[in-house]
Amino acid sequence: MEVRKLHPIFAAELIGADISQPPSQELIDLVEEAMAEHLVLCIRGDVISDEAHLRFARAFGPLELPGPFNPDTPRRMAYGLYDASNLDINGEIIERESLRAKFSKGNELFHADSSFNDMPSKWSMLRGVIVPPERGDTQFVDLRHVYDELPPETKDRIESLVAEHSFLASRIKGGVDPEEVERLKASWPGAKQPMVRVGPTGRKSLFVGSHAYRVEGMDDKEGQALIDELLAFASQDKFVYAHKWRQGDMLIWDNRYALHRGTEFDYERYKRDLRRANVNEYGEERSAVPEDVEFGYPMDGKAPPVTVD
Repeated sequence: MEVRKLHPIFAAELIGADISQPPSQELIDLVEEAMAEHLVLCIRGDVISDEAHLRFARAFGPLELPGPFNPDTPRRMAYGLYDASNLDINGEIIERESLRAKFSKGNELFHADSSFNDMPSKWSMLRGVIVPPERGDTQFVDLRHVYDELPPETKDRIESLVAEHSFLASRIKGGVDPEEVERLKASWPGAKQPMVRVGPTGRKSLFVGSHAYRVEGMDDKEGQALIDELLAFASQDKFVYAHKWRQGDMLIWDNRYALHRGTEFDYERYKRDLRRANVNEYGEERSAVPEDVEFGYPMDGKAPPVTVD
């Protein structure tokens, strides 16, 4: 097995690993080491099964589950995986104007998965089952390096600040009808996160993203302006690694110190089937979606329930 850098600042690929089989301790240790250094890791190989995907993810921590298990819910994939595709329950492209497609537009903004949950999200593992032949890259930013490059006065300003994060805030930014968002607010309160995180080695990292919408101690306008300023700084081209997908790629990133976003592709022409497992730092496996959240999508084969990204 060999680890090769993909970007001058961060990101690497792992060649020669077979994740279709139960992972050895050697592979687990190598992936942990590569992630600690590179933050984003692509494991190249053939398309594996959903079961192998979940088994590999669980080798690194308990899963964050995509909603409470319901045996009567039709699924295209194994329970435990998030659907990050443009496909319906029958594997056909969903309508561009559907509510689910509009919710997915929020994924084109830089964010950290599940920053709106109280349970820490360690890694995401996204697998390319079907990838478009062009465009549709996934972009990443290393927030540790971004923090290092911030002006000293900005570091001092954000040192003790806390931001409020909400899944619904990023959906509004992505173009979802605010009335639909308002219906879900009571059941999905969000979470508070420090704007500066300290890693296990003592290295500091900026922590913002499109789920952040308010800063404690500031009025809404001032807080949003600060979030926008930091995101604009972090998303400069020099900080961004753009991953060009190959079928079978397993792309892993650390949600504690990295932002990511999907990019546009020919949505109505090409199928894209990406499936994601989320790994938490500790605790029991539990749902990321409150049990009383109702999205109101018809289960008629055209619009399966929305999944959270």
